[in-house]
Amino acid sequence: MYIPSLSAVAVAVLIATNTVLPIAEAKVNLRSWDDAYAKAKVLVDQMSLEQMVNITTGVGWQNGPCVGNTYAIKNPDFPSLCLQDAPLGIRYGKNVTSGVAGINAAASFDRKAIYERGVYLGKEFRGKGVHVMLGPAINFMRTPEGGRGWESGGEDPYLTGVLGTETILGVQSQGVIATAKHYILNEQEMNRTTESSDVDERTLHEIYLWPFARSVEAGVGSIMCSYNKANGTYACENDYLLNTVLKGELGFKGFVQSDWSATMSTVPSANHGLDMTMPGDIVYHSNNSYFGKNLTAAVDHGKVSKSRATDMATRIVATWYRFKQESGYPKVALDSFDMKNSPYVNVQADHYKLVREMGAASTVLLKNDGALPVKSVKSVAFIGSDAANNPKGINACEDHGCDDGTLVQGWGSGTSDFPYLIDPITGIKNALGKKVNYKQSLDDWDLEAAAKAAKDADIAFVFSNSDSGEQYITVDGNVGDRNNLSLWHNGDNLVWTVFFIY
Repeated sequence: MYIPSLSAVAVAVLIATNTVLPIAEAKVNLRSWDDAYAKAKVLVDQMSLEQMVNITTGVGWQNGPCVGNTYAIKNPDFPSLCLQDAPLGIRYGKNVTSGVAGINAAASFDRKAIYERGVYLGKEFRGKGVHVMLGPAINFMRTPEGGRGWESGGEDPYLTGVLGTETILGVQSQGVIATAKHYILNEQEMNRTTESSDVDERTLHEIYLWPFARSVEAGVGSIMCSYNKANGTYACENDYLLNTVLKGELGFKGFVQSDWSATMSTVPSANHGLDMTMPGDIVYHSNNSYFGKNLTAAVDHGKVSKSRATDMATRIVATWYRFKQESGYPKVALDSFDMKNSPYVNVQADHYKLVREMGAASTVLLKNDGALPVKSVKSVAFIGSDAANNPKGINACEDHGCDDGTLVQGWGSGTSDFPYLIDPITGIKNALGKKVNYKQSLDDWDLEAAAKAAKDADIAFVFSNSDSGEQYITVDGNVGDRNNLSLWHNGDNLVWTVFFIY
């Protein structure tokens, strides 16, 4: 990948610290599915019904070190699996790299770089002892207002399929189970747990299913079913989508896990293809699950066959064996809900280099009438709050649930904390040097100050953004999805004000 010049996106990209310890790297030659299933059968045949059900059931929200944790069993032994966000880097983790968004990775149009991004993510998740990485996100951006579109590859299903494939291959080369999500038709945040996304067969197969089909071809170990209904039936209990299409037509051999609290039933979910419920409780902290004792009772009463319960457990165990996690896998080094008590394991290495390169490569230059690259200037103006970091701190808002300062990620569970963040002002100053006179106007609403700063400078950089994210956080009246496509914080007027100066 060649990076010929300074990029506005690149100067805002985050990088990791330089002081690191060796991390647990392992280029893993995965077992074949046939061999993995043979080993899984031997282990699962020794399990009681309750033990098989425990493997399929999360322990509940905030009841383990990771955002998702399954129950461990003894005699025979099978460990608690750690499932952790996010597609951009380890959520709730210290000494980790926080990378570029999926939309940026796809915009690089560089297969090798996307694969290498997957490799470093796999190294970091493995180094922290995470068994299952909750990514990549590969939904189709049906509308540009869609809240989580930035996590995925955009509106082109082919490109998103490439993003998913290369990321999965990279992550899983390190023995970490990747998760293709969110299956399927989960294209908006508003009313995501109640609305039905209705689609005809041709559109389903040619557009929305494409990235997931490519992920199955790539050997993805897990697929996450989504919150929404699809043609009137919840995705996590949709027999046609899970059994007929995913496990039948596509031949998916891994396990299907629910999005967090996306399981809506016991019997329909189990019978129709869901293999694991996350995080386990029906409602956070409810100490009650659709699986667990309820699933055991459903089997005892003949509502779910024992062969289906066996299949659920076998799919999970076989995936674990395929990735050779039974031997030499690092211990979990996370404490997601009390991060100060997390064991010290620095997994950053030199991964900041690829983050920097991909940030630059993903820049889209819409028009250039000779303004770039910047050559000899005596004075530069920085205009707009997006030019600087959030004055309250780069991680001041949990899950990045605000839009203050330069925008690098949207908000929600798909984010990860920044180890540090180089804002555009700092990056451009580093590039142009100390001999240039710098001015700035960071108040988006003070158009008079913006005009004055621009008028007094040889060149003005105007920074503005629009943000979006996940439904459980509302930012400036936007419930995940954007309310419109305008720039936020008076950005349209800010741009026009400076434009008319020049």
